[in-house]
Amino acid sequence: MTSIVWFRQDLRLADNPALHAAVKRGEPVIPVYVWSAEDEGDWPPGAASRWWLHQSLQSLDESLRKRGSRLLLAAGRAKDVLSALAEKVGANAVYWNRRYEPAARQCSAEVEQALSASKIETATFNSALLIEPGDVLNLSGKPYRVYTPYRRRLLRELAPAPAFKAPARIRAPTAWPKSSGSQLSIGVSLEALDLMPKIYWYAGIAKRWQPGEVGAHARLKRFLKHGVADYRQARDRPATDGTSGLSPHLHFGEIGPREIWHILGPKGRATTFLHELMWREFAYHLLFHFPQTTTQPLRPEFASFPWKKNIRQLRAWQRGRTGVPMVDAGMRELWSTGVMHNRVRMIVGSYLVKNLLQPWQQGSEWFWDTLVDADLANNTLNWQWIAGCGADAAPYFRIFNPVTQGERFDPEGSYVRQWVPEIAAFPNAFVHGPWIPSRRNPTPGPAPIVDPGESREAALDAYVEMRRRAKSSAKPAVP
Repeated sequence: MTSIVWFRQDLRLADNPALHAAVKRGEPVIPVYVWSAEDEGDWPPGAASRWWLHQSLQSLDESLRKRGSRLLLAAGRAKDVLSALAEKVGANAVYWNRRYEPAARQCSAEVEQALSASKIETATFNSALLIEPGDVLNLSGKPYRVYTPYRRRLLRELAPAPAFKAPARIRAPTAWPKSSGSQLSIGVSLEALDLMPKIYWYAGIAKRWQPGEVGAHARLKRFLKHGVADYRQARDRPATDGTSGLSPHLHFGEIGPREIWHILGPKGRATTFLHELMWREFAYHLLFHFPQTTTQPLRPEFASFPWKKNIRQLRAWQRGRTGVPMVDAGMRELWSTGVMHNRVRMIVGSYLVKNLLQPWQQGSEWFWDTLVDADLANNTLNWQWIAGCGADAAPYFRIFNPVTQGERFDPEGSYVRQWVPEIAAFPNAFVHGPWIPSRRNPTPGPAPIVDPGESREAALDAYVEMRRRAKSSAKPAVP
């Protein structure tokens, strides 16, 4: 008999409980990845994520081949592909690791139902999180909506299981399924999945990143050696390499949070970084309990917010042409490298939803398409946080001033000069606000599309209007 391991967002061999369970059975194992944009619902991977996925699948196949196996690729609805594959190879078990996005959960349920109807054993495992999101409730038996008590409970009670080592050998079947001409396309080439962009715009991304499990562990090793000791301070400096850079590797499951947890330990010099892992857990906790938040605000009063949709301003923001150096630098870094520094993400997000009064969903969609670490849970939590409409969100009236933020976290202007060279000649005192006139800056640069100070007042007025609308709609109807 044969076991099938359905790879999803767990593209690694180490600490992969589904693979570990299948290998432990002692039977031949067929590792398979099924590409299906339809199974992703409203959130199929964006362009940058598809580029990364292509590289990661290639890396996974190479790792499997070193252990006597290979990665079988298929395209089509997962329930149809896995049912047909199981019948074709005579598999008696299909194992996979769980995902928690709404569409992925629905897909998993459909697969389990289809395989169970054929009397095929199924088993699912947790490889993506430190704890199941449904297992963490407050004392009232309801989901946490505030991060700090959630984090305290996890740090107090959490004891993740040890991470599995990668198997030394994986028993292969006597014959691999050959490519079929049906709509299911089982056993196709990686190129047939058509993940790579048609236009060669990803040179900067390819130069910066090494997708795959090997790249993930190399990134972690470098962070432990050069970054973790100074992480608390350095993570806010966009001109330095002060973050871990592990977010895309975590998203695609090229490294697991249990591995990182046990390497770092829950205490000591890495505490601040472990809090970032807790924030990631909180994001999945919220998505699991409030799946509508991918497009709808968690705080219902924000449904009546008076956004000022403006396609011209949205495009200027997307292209890094707002005239505000810190904002433009972040957006250009994103386009060039597929990533943006965490501090700068907050600045550009605040500028979009508060200074430009554009809906946070517009920013979420753009990040989804352009980030290599686009993750539905994290993307949703962070955009609702900056917009003030989600769980534990920053108050809407907390509006980041991109000039003072730049002066504080990029005091020498190194970051903005790298990505916005047209303002490089301005001295440090004016590089973050080159349009602001003064005696020392008698020839200011062009004005931004909206002034951060003036637009802040408009944002506060919009917030007051939202509260008025929400209060009015909450009044009972007069008989």
